[in-house]
Amino acid sequence: MSKDDKEGNATINPWAVRNIGIMAHIDAGKTTTTERILFYSGVVHRMGEVHDGNTVMDWMVQERERGITITSAAISCMWKDHRINIIDTPGHVDFTIEVERSLRVLDGAVAIFDSVGGVEPQSETVWRQADKYHVPRIAFVNKMDRVGADFDNALSMMRKKLSMKPVVVQLPLGREEMFEGIIDLVHMKAYRYDEATLGARVTESAIPEALIGKVQHARAEMLEQVVDFNDELMHQMLAEGAIDPGAIVKAIRNGVLASEFYPVLCGSAFKNKGIQQLIDAVIDYLPSPLDRGKVAGRDPASGEERVRAPDEQSPFSALVFKIASDTHVGRLAYVRVYSGKGGFKDHLLNPRTRASERVTRIFRMHANKRHPEQFMHAGEIYGLVGLKETTTGDTLCDPDFQIVYERMEFPQPVLSRSIEPKSTVDEEKLTAALARLCDEDPTCQVTTDSETGQRLISGMGELHVEILVDRLMREFNVGVHVGNPQVSYRESISGSAVEGFEFSQLIGGKSHYARVTLAVETVAPSSGIVFESAVNNAGFPSAFLAAVRQGVMEASSGGVLSGYPLAGIRTVFKSASYRDDDSTEMGFKIASTMAFKQACLKAGPVLLEPVMRVEVVVPVDYMGAVINDLNGRRGRITGITARRDAQVVDAEAPLAEMFGYATNLRSLTQGRAVYTMQFDRYESTTPGIQETILRRIGRLF
Repeated sequence: MSKDDKEGNATINPWAVRNIGIMAHIDAGKTTTTERILFYSGVVHRMGEVHDGNTVMDWMVQERERGITITSAAISCMWKDHRINIIDTPGHVDFTIEVERSLRVLDGAVAIFDSVGGVEPQSETVWRQADKYHVPRIAFVNKMDRVGADFDNALSMMRKKLSMKPVVVQLPLGREEMFEGIIDLVHMKAYRYDEATLGARVTESAIPEALIGKVQHARAEMLEQVVDFNDELMHQMLAEGAIDPGAIVKAIRNGVLASEFYPVLCGSAFKNKGIQQLIDAVIDYLPSPLDRGKVAGRDPASGEERVRAPDEQSPFSALVFKIASDTHVGRLAYVRVYSGKGGFKDHLLNPRTRASERVTRIFRMHANKRHPEQFMHAGEIYGLVGLKETTTGDTLCDPDFQIVYERMEFPQPVLSRSIEPKSTVDEEKLTAALARLCDEDPTCQVTTDSETGQRLISGMGELHVEILVDRLMREFNVGVHVGNPQVSYRESISGSAVEGFEFSQLIGGKSHYARVTLAVETVAPSSGIVFESAVNNAGFPSAFLAAVRQGVMEASSGGVLSGYPLAGIRTVFKSASYRDDDSTEMGFKIASTMAFKQACLKAGPVLLEPVMRVEVVVPVDYMGAVINDLNGRRGRITGITARRDAQVVDAEAPLAEMFGYATNLRSLTQGRAVYTMQFDRYESTTPGIQETILRRIGRLF
């Protein structure tokens, strides 16, 4: 292989490309696994370790200090004449958006599970995200060398918690400190890894006699699960003759592409065991861009469906899935090219903004390093420089063949902190730095409190906001004062109401008249604001209907009780009156705004608070103290399960009560317990809690 091939400058047939993500719960071994893949494929010549802070993928200062992945990093490697584009995603729930936008553009994924913990909370979250985008996956049960490793328990949890169908294609050879390697059920071989060469030398041998019975039983189960996906394999099994491993591979691949089941492999990334076979499985089972087929979008003008084939003969189209700030090249846009071929200096159209964008430089990314390219090819992932008006989720296309792909949806922030510059010199720098952070991260929002005049920076959790502030001070060299965390509440209604409002006023010498009647009722907070019209569209001008909808949506930005955004309200436009000469869009917008506010006031406004799902893994000795502490935080215990020498406490608790929980938990358990917390839903508060919150935010005296 030439040097150019290794660096990714050669053109590869799309059949031989794999765009994959590495996803898992925090500390399951994603970055360590990726580091081994890069080592064995020749990209790096020395393996970095997360605990040493010298891995290729965790390149940010904050990542190396904390030993966690914060931002998804892209890198390419070659394996058996295939190019594998890898995105290593974060495991911490505060950075779940990095997983979301990566899965949006990837063809396949490797889900890594801790052999001791099995399916952990964030494992469930990323699995559901992959389900949302129909991403085929393989599972890798990692850390088989750890005390308490249990391959069968991990499989059981996959079936129970993920409602998925695992197909075991490998068995562990030994376990815990006796873990030696793996047994391949497809080729019926045992693989052991030479520790002197850091696992680079793999020894292939026969399966130990003592395990033959267990292995044959496991293989029979595997064949029974996959036989329906390849006629050739079915004929071989019916003939009861020798079974070709190639036919098994085809059957597994077909099942994976159809998302009917998920192959399960095992190993120990830290001990350098099982990684080469994992890379083989990526090539054998996960889809190429051509396997994923044509990609559907819409014509930006007519709204009609358009499709693009993943080849260079189709018109160019790409989706921007991430914006990053690079100290050397400036604003860098990560794109997945779905069709066609593009070069730098090409003029591309952004259908959302109608702006013509000019690409000045093209890079194949190597974490925080860049390899320049001349062209962009269908099916590949690149970093582009020169895009000025394009943001995350935008489409780039050939101006003569326009298409727009579905934009990504981002969760709303749940926690805010006030932030102010230390001096007037820092004011301008802070404004520019915050704009860049929001450009990079759609879950980072900056707002100004209309009552206090404070500037608020909002994110998905304490760690997220902490990292954002840390980046402001280190990367952008801005001095800031940061206030205490604030919860992002929502407001809703507890009942239903119907309200009409008539607006008739002379403004700027013109009469504006409108009368509307709206009905409001409560729905699930996750539904947001639902607007429906019961007015006969044939007899009512569409421009006025749009104005009514706009008035409702604008009014929902701040509730009558607290000023927080409204959610969980279904609004029905019941009736309207208008005059041909006097009625205007402005009139209907104002009338609907007032009717909506008055209806919400009559329907019993209530405050909603974010409720978090909490999992605490705690030694038995400290169970009582942990449960009492959660109860004291208005928590509700939803389940307790045993896990080896520890107990797993599942609970729900309001975010407002969970600030500083990490420090308190360490104190309660002498540092022996760990926890994870992620946003679950918004829920109505009790009258007493609501009164306390309103008094705290200055809405009750």
